Amino acid sequence: MRPRPPVDGRGIFSGTGLIITGLTATLLAMIFPIWSYADRSGTGYDVLSAGTVSTGYGPLSGLDRDFLTKVRLAGLWELPAGRQAQQKGTTPAVRTAGQHLVEGHAFLDERVRDVAAKLSLELPNEPTEQQQEWLAALDAAQGVEFDRQFANIARLAHGKVFSVVAQVRAGTRNSLVRALADDANTTVLDHITVLEATGYVDYEALARDLAADSTPPLTPAPAPPGPTADPAPAVPMTPPPSPTYTLPPAASSPRPEDDATAADRSTAS
Repeated sequence: MRPRPPVDGRGIFSGTGLIITGLTATLLAMIFPIWSYADRSGTGYDVLSAGTVSTGYGPLSGLDRDFLTKVRLAGLWELPAGRQAQQKGTTPAVRTAGQHLVEGHAFLDERVRDVAAKLSLELPNEPTEQQQEWLAALDAAQGVEFDRQFANIARLAHGKVFSVVAQVRAGTRNSLVRALADDANTTVLDHITVLEATGYVDYEALARDLAADSTPPLTPAPAPPGPTADPAPAVPMTPPPSPTYTLPPAASSPRPEDDATAADRSTAS
């Protein structure tokens, strides 16, 4: 009977075992970051890709959809606010600001409804509870008090949405959303300019509210210690003649061309 060869007791510590173990460890190290990265918070990846769906105009993220909703909501309250300013404003500057809000948000509302229809998205048809409170406050205010509340409430709202527009424009991969963000950026900047030109914007209160991400006061704040006389009337400022922010015409964005179609057109030209 032939004797059995001695058993190597080194097991995984043999040459073959070490190679297999090393390969397994390397494979696990490569796989781990792939599945763990998407679950980490704070990386920005989850925000950029949250709820992203494919469309014929490029990926549509949750932030893109939130932006479309905010554009629609802005029009639902700023259009009536602008009309009030046109009727109740006590200075030409306030009435001009109201006209810009009406024209700008009529344009953006048409644009956002067109984009939402192409992306099969449902938009709200009523202002939020907070926006309804703003409208109620403006409806109750009269005279110079209306001018002040209109300028400060609208300026704060535009300052908040301005940062959202910039974020969407910088990161969106959807061609329709990108074009709408361009239009919104032009319109919102125009509105900020004309609201500041009324002379009623309280920049200190604006900075505090933006830093705290709070809502604008719906009633006048308590007066500080000292004289109780009403401050001097605001002096409207005339906006510089340049640069101007002409609203672009409403247009429907085409579907993106594929490389072959673009090449054919380039050859034909």
